[in-house]
Amino acid sequence: MFSPEGPTLRELAVQALSSVERGYDLLAPKFDHTPYRTPDRVLDAVARALEPLGPFAAGLDLCCGTGAGVDVLARVCQRGVTGVDFSAGMLEVARRRTLPPGPAVSWVRADARALPFGPAFDLVVSFGAFGHFLPRELPGLFAQVRSVLRPDGCFAFPVVAPPRPGSPGYWTLLGFDTAMRVRNALWRPPFVMYYRTFRLGDVGRELSRAGFRTDLHALPEFGRRPDGSPRVRLVVARRPKQRRVSRPPAG
Repeated sequence: MFSPEGPTLRELAVQALSSVERGYDLLAPKFDHTPYRTPDRVLDAVARALEPLGPFAAGLDLCCGTGAGVDVLARVCQRGVTGVDFSAGMLEVARRRTLPPGPAVSWVRADARALPFGPAFDLVVSFGAFGHFLPRELPGLFAQVRSVLRPDGCFAFPVVAPPRPGSPGYWTLLGFDTAMRVRNALWRPPFVMYYRTFRLGDVGRELSRAGFRTDLHALPEFGRRPDGSPRVRLVVARRPKQRRVSRPPAG
């Protein structure tokens, strides 16, 4: 993170004391040189898992950041790909990306909680963005995603298994979230970024309430934990097809 290409400690501190939107505007030029950018290994694994479920026509990268997820959509979508994010700085970097071969790509600045689309997409993906939403915001967020999907469309995102209680990873994430809660209690505007609020059980319930049918796909590239459970899963939530309502014959 503190390599010549990445942000300095001072730059990270300034970002953390900003709003989420302003913070990412500041971080955008160096974002791809930080651990916050989803690793290519994860992106490739998700693309491989989605390929048997496709092909899809139009795809949306929700909270696209600098656009790394667009590479996934380009592999499985045939007609068009859209990246949406509320940070103008991140989108500016995304627009300068070398695009993969495939469908046309467009970029839209918007808030994921108020998407400016109708049911225009067959696949929505998101990578590493859900820590920016509080648990009480998930119903509205999932409702927005459902509203932009066509019937039988998919909403897909990877979820990493939480670290075991008492492990170094557990204490690291707990410490980060605690520090963030203290920061938000003392400083305005808030910077919403938590690692322990997006729990798979809660997410499954909220997806069901939003009208999705959800399946979990293990990503074998990341192996399994000692208890045999996958280290990384792909959540695939499908908007059901609309049922035809039969009407009695007239007269």
